Amino acid sequence: MCDVCGDAQHEPQVSRRDFLKTGALAALLPWSVSAALAAEPPAPGASPPPNSIPPADALKRIMDGNARYAANAPNERDFSSGRAARVQAQYPIATILSCADSRVAPEFAFDQGPGDLFVLRVAGNVVNPDLLASLEYGAQFLGVPLIMVLGHTGCGAVDAAIKVLKAKAVLPGHLPGLISAIKPAVIAAEKTKTGNLLDNAAAENVRRQVARLKRSPPIVQQLYESKKIDIVGGMYDLATGKIALV
Repeated sequence: MCDVCGDAQHEPQVSRRDFLKTGALAALLPWSVSAALAAEPPAPGASPPPNSIPPADALKRIMDGNARYAANAPNERDFSSGRAARVQAQYPIATILSCADSRVAPEFAFDQGPGDLFVLRVAGNVVNPDLLASLEYGAQFLGVPLIMVLGHTGCGAVDAAIKVLKAKAVLPGHLPGLISAIKPAVIAAEKTKTGNLLDNAAAENVRRQVARLKRSPPIVQQLYESKKIDIVGGMYDLATGKIALV
């Protein structure tokens, strides 16, 4: 079984064993190599970085921002302000693993400014080895306290997975590999008695990606279990712009 997508038929490019080896090697790396990836550590006695906040505070901040966005009352911003300071370092408060759908724009949906969100996007908002590495980078080296997997209503990738399972649709190119990560969510959602299959499966997919991240070694799992970060799921409603936690 694939430890990344959860599909019994799918062999990932990077296995769980590879991730464990990577973690062991990372532990042996000299501090200078790790520091090259990270922002400069604060000097003794200096103020903590701006994103050194509890995960619950980060979640409240982005959800308050979504409430402003949905009400069409976003904060006014000068996008040039702080640009020079951002050259030196970045301090995002949340990592968003979002669907690549063009109608879902996390910086707008959460009403956050430049440098506030560390955004990763892929059709179907599924975890794969490359995206996991980026999530690890954000948590370990940027100090991001919160990860949100953000799905949405009317997701085309989830709809494709439904068509593959129900109508035996054949997809071109590399799409079958992507869709295989979503199939288990569709199968589980078919047991739900209320709502429609598409949105139920999209929400179930979010929940499964969140669960997968919580047990993804070596970095994300360790930081989550030590309560240094939190990992949550959300569903963006295309019609209203509102995001609900799932």
